Amino acid sequence: MEKCRIALVDDKPYNVQVLAEKLASKPEYEIVSSTFGGLTFLEALKTMDPLPEVVFMDIDMPDLNGIETVQRAKSSHPEIHFLMITVFDDEERVFQAIQAGASGYLLKDESISGLHKAVDDVMNYGGAPMSPSIARKAFQYIQRMQAAAASASITNQSPLSSREMDILAGLAEGKSYMIIAEKLFISPHTVRKHMTNIYEKLHVNSKVEAVRMALEKKWV
Repeated sequence: MEKCRIALVDDKPYNVQVLAEKLASKPEYEIVSSTFGGLTFLEALKTMDPLPEVVFMDIDMPDLNGIETVQRAKSSHPEIHFLMITVFDDEERVFQAIQAGASGYLLKDESISGLHKAVDDVMNYGGAPMSPSIARKAFQYIQRMQAAAASASITNQSPLSSREMDILAGLAEGKSYMIIAEKLFISPHTVRKHMTNIYEKLHVNSKVEAVRMALEKKWV
């Protein structure tokens, strides 16, 4: 049976040793590389043959942090699964790591069975393993982002009527009052009356200001 090839990256040799001992308890795993820094790993990666299938990556490293290391490595080797392993459980780092291309995020005190499950999840099921405390924070972070997006959507809703929006859209396209009036089957005088209402509702004093606000808030 072919073993799963695993690489370890941490600037502290002791941490690498502890992690290697935890993973060694499963004979299906083979540690093919241990490097002590992000830049060192990227350099070693150039000559690794065969490549590791899973890389346990520390985050807080002095030469190049783990998130940047993953980002660089994934650009040339997207097939490698990176599992961040760190003492940090703040949600901002979690999402930075995910955006960089990490497949999972674990704490350094993760149990042996938890480490084994994480490897099996990414290799066999396409999973995104996370330590329980990190998963909770990630879920809470998503909820906050969704609430903020909903609030922003409400805040950015236009106070204008549909007819006023039609006129503003015409102005944004560079149309004159006359052309807008013809398109909407109303008189130029009516267009001007609508513009007066638009100025009052948006608290602006010119067509340019009104159009700029509409574009910034993506109303048109």
